[in-house]
This record gives sequence, structure tokens and C-alpha cells, in this order.
Amino acid sequence: AVARLAAEQEVENLSGLSPNPEKDIFVVRENRTTCLMAEFAAKFIVPYDVWASNYVDLLTEQADIPLARGAEMKGKCGTNESELEISWLKQAYTLKLSFLKEGHNTSRGPEAFWRLSRIQFTYDTSEHTYFKDAVSPGKHTASSHRLSALVTPAGKSYECQAQQTISLVSSDHQKSVQLLLSEVRIQPFDITADFVFGEEHKCPVDQREQLEETLPLILGLILGLVIVITLCVYHIHHKLTANQVQIPRDRSQYKHMG
Repeated sequence: AVARLAAEQEVENLSGLSPNPEKDIFVVRENRTTCLMAEFAAKFIVPYDVWASNYVDLLTEQADIPLARGAEMKGKCGTNESELEISWLKQAYTLKLSFLKEGHNTSRGPEAFWRLSRIQFTYDTSEHTYFKDAVSPGKHTASSHRLSALVTPAGKSYECQAQQTISLVSSDHQKSVQLLLSEVRIQPFDITADFVFGEEHKCPVDQREQLEETLPLILGLILGLVIVITLCVYHIHHKLTANQVQIPRDRSQYKHMG
């Protein structure tokens, strides 16, 4: 049964198809049907300790760790729970994203939403690509706490071009690890067409930026319309008054009338 399940599930790293070298694309398929898709650019900012020059005091350095292309991945799809796990540099770094679908009662009745419910990032400070001379090197895990992010109506994909920052708490003396996400498009449930995202649900930041871009155009159109209406009214008024008989203001000129 385990072998049959493994044969029915496929995972694909399609990051090479992205024109952005910092953006990764992951797909999980079960029974030859896409059940989870994720596209995003990700980077972790990880603080760690090093010895000062006197070898007595500790200093805090910062490692900037991008999610590498060609990363290994595995995934799990379910009716209400899905998961994506990505690892790179010989599993020195592992990112696990957990998604949850649930229902809520609203004024319009019951509605279903999905959200990113948990993030877990495992990193090894003995890995020298990003960590230099770390004190007490070893593996640490940074996790989210009561996370409710990327909330999206069921059947839709979450889209956000703007950068988002999510804070994780590390097992390394409770240090705060920052996950920077950008150019995100994710759908972990209810994909109806193979390799095709559902209708996008834009994040509030993108909605605000779109409004800020279109608002000057709308205001310009309204102002132009007001100017055109004003000119039309003036032209009509001028034409009507020009056709009326002009009554002389000087009474001496009345004898010439009639």
C-alpha cells in the first residue's frame, strides 16, 4: 500500500521555468492531478552568535539565507490539511509549510477559507555557506506561533507581489528569525485544472497599491469630464444670450427703436 501511494504521488520542482532566478515553483500531484501549487521568492534572516576579538564577549551576526533553486521537496495533500516541505544544501536547511482549510459562520452564511497555519524552518549553523564561525554550531528550529496568514476563500489561490515579513521564534535562545516572502502565488486545496491556479485572491497590500495606481487616473478622468461639461454649458449659455435682443442701457437710444 505504501509503494502504491508513493507511485500515485508526484512532486515537481519547476523553478527553472521562472524568469526570476529568486523565484521557486513547486507542484504536488496525486493520482495524476495537481493538488498543491506554490510559487514564491523566499529569504531567511537568521541572527547567530560569534566570538568578539577578545574571545570573551559575544557578538550577533546575521545570515541571509535564500531558498536555493534545485531544492528537494515533498508534499502531502488532504481534504482539510496540506503540507509542503522543501530542503536544500544537503538538508542543512528545511522549510515546512502547513495549510489548513476550515469553515466560518458569517452574515452571509457559512463560508470556507484556507490559511497558512504553521511555518517551521530548520537550519544548521555549522554549515559554512551562510554561517561564519558560529558559537556552538548545530541544528536549530524556528517556528511560527499561532499563525493565521495568507487567509483565502476556498477554491481560490492567494496572490501577493509585495514583500511580506513573518517572524519565527528560534530554539537558539529564542532568537527572532525573519522570513521574507514576495511574488507569492499559492493554492493548497481545490485545484480544478492540472497545473492551473484558481481565481486569484489578492493580498490587502496589493489591493491598496492597485488602488493608489488607479486613483489618480480616475480623478484625472473626473476632472476632465467636469471641464468638458463646464465648457459645454458656457458655450450653450453664450449662444443663447447672443441671439437675444440687446436693450440699450442709455434711455436716449429708445427713440431709435420701433
